[in-house]
Parts: sequence; structure tokens; C-alpha cells
Amino acid sequence: MKIAIIQEWLMAMGGSEKVVKAIADIFPEADIYALVGDDAYLKEQGFVQQKIRTSIIQKMPFGKKKYKSYLPLFPFAVEQFDLSEYDIIISSSHAVAKGVLTTAEQLHITYCHSPIRYAWDLHHQYLKEEKLGFGIKGLLARYFLHRIRIWDIVSANRPDYFISNSNFIGRRIKKIYNKESTTIYPPIEVEDFTLEMVKDDYYVTSSRMVPYKKMDIIVDAFAKMPDKKLIVIGDGPDYNKIKEKGAPNIEFKGYLPFKELILHLQKAKAFVFAAIEDFGMLPVEAQACGTPMIALGKGGSLETVKDGITGVLYFEQTSESIINAVAKFETMTFNYLEIRKHAETFSFIEFKSQLLNFIKEKAELKWPNLKF
Repeated sequence: MKIAIIQEWLMAMGGSEKVVKAIADIFPEADIYALVGDDAYLKEQGFVQQKIRTSIIQKMPFGKKKYKSYLPLFPFAVEQFDLSEYDIIISSSHAVAKGVLTTAEQLHITYCHSPIRYAWDLHHQYLKEEKLGFGIKGLLARYFLHRIRIWDIVSANRPDYFISNSNFIGRRIKKIYNKESTTIYPPIEVEDFTLEMVKDDYYVTSSRMVPYKKMDIIVDAFAKMPDKKLIVIGDGPDYNKIKEKGAPNIEFKGYLPFKELILHLQKAKAFVFAAIEDFGMLPVEAQACGTPMIALGKGGSLETVKDGITGVLYFEQTSESIINAVAKFETMTFNYLEIRKHAETFSFIEFKSQLLNFIKEKAELKWPNLKF
């Protein structure tokens, strides 16, 4: 079986890139296609043995650095990949990868991280953050996003099967595309995180400082709890604005290297999380250290945090809800080993096993005499 793997871009390690790496590990002979790819990153991640093919976006002026500026061309670019020689196409899609052109003789399975966020559920937030009103630039942006939504619906009919990265995204796939999906949680490198049974007297939170992560309400909450220490890790456009909300009991670390982040996760009494994420890797990584969660009970957290067992869920995205959740947390005890075992259910090994079984099942349905 000739197999192709499709991804929007391969520029730095993130959630969707980890999925691509895991798929490439399962199928080392597969060819990999991406709109753009960074040579240094690909070599660092061990993709050098793969045949990487990039799109016309890579050849555009500043295509490797400013590729997101070519958003209106993404649908056209992904349709130019000639995949006619492949039997199985596996797309890892959070934008346009699922829209590659295939035939009825081919099997196309898409691992959907989300329907295009800035075209659908984050449409108005995206326009506000980019300060795109109804001037010329704003109208052009709205027009192109409108066209992308139309293309997105059309291209949703191209994959034979959808895999969602959470049940939360599965519901979004059903709402927007009217397609059924099977959930296979994305892989987490739990082996990189060591269980720590002795915790220090501080809470920790970590995220990129952007509006939807709601780091501001976490800082607000702890500013009202002066007896509780909070360590804040991460940077981003809103860093200074959020730091201004701080108090003496809140320590801002900014960006930290991965090893230092792990040390803070290991020793924290709890990890505080306030975002509505499609899945959310950091909560699982914290639990891989045996660290319990205090998390918003919406989105992926409902699937990665077991309320009362691996953490405490709260259900309103407000500082008051966080304060109440911290108070509840401090009346409870947690089994750190059990928290770690829960995190291990999201490992690379588990992901690869589930994905391979899914692909084999669908391939054997299509080709009954196939010996996969």
C-alpha cells in the first residue's frame, strides 16, 4: 500500500505536528506533503528519511516566514498536490489538509484537530483581535473568510472517514460538516514527565498569553487570595497587560525551557487552567507529573480531567469560580500515582495502537482481500 500523509505546515513542534510525527513513525515509508516546511525543524524531528513535498506557498515571497498571510490561497494550494499514485491518504487537518483531491479508488482518512477556527467559531474574535472592522482590509478579510467557509463545507465531503481529537471536536464536526467521527486522543509524550510524589506549596499555570487562554482571570483570582502562591509561565502579546494585574503572591516567569517547565509542573500542588481547548495538552502533561488539575469544565478538559479523582472542575469562566474551586481543592486529597496512570492513557503508544487499528479496519473494508 502506498501511503501519503498531509499536514498544513511543518514549521515547529505543536499538537498537530506531534500527530504527523506519530503517523510517520507508524508508516516510515509514507511520503509527507505540507503547504510549507522548515528544513531545520524537519531534520531535528527525524523527518529527513521521509520524502517531504511542499506546495506553491513555499515558493511565494516570504512564503516560509509569512505563510499565514497567504490564507486565501491555501485551498487552491492544497488542491494542487497530485496524490493519484497513493492507495491511502491520511490528512492531519486544522485548516485545509482534508481538502486534498482524491478518487473513489483511494481511501482518505482525516485526523481533524478542528474545523477552521478563524473561519467558524473564532471568526468574530479573530476579526476583533486583528482590528479588522468594516474598512477595506476588514471587508476583504470578511469576504475571504466567507469564501473559505464555503470551500470548507464542500471539502468536508472529500475524506471517507473523520477522526476527531476529542469528543468536543467530534460535536463541532457534526455541527459544521454534518459528519460522524471517531475520537482518538492525540499523543502526549508522557515518558518525558516524571511522577513527583512530594509537592511544594504553590499553584502553577502556563500558557501562551492570548485572550482565549483566559490567563487574566487566573491572575485576578489569585490576586484576591494573597495567602496562596501562583507561578505563571509563558509569554505572548498580552504578557504585559496580564502582568499588571499581578500581586506580591504571583510570580511571573515568562517563557521557560521545557526542562524548567517540567520541574515547575512536578512540584506544584495543582495546575490551574481556564481555557476552552479542543483537547489541551498541558493538562495531560501536568497530570503525567502526578499534579492534580483545577480546570474549567468545558471543552477538552471534560475528557482529560476526572473530577474529584485527577482534579477539580469548575464551570464558569470567572475568577470567582476559580477562587471557589481552589477552596474546594484544598479540602481534598489526591492519589498522585493514580493521576499519573490516568495520563498514561494518552501516550504515544496508545495513540499509535488505536490509529493503526482504525486504518487497518477501514482499509480491509475497502479492500476485503487486503493483507494489511
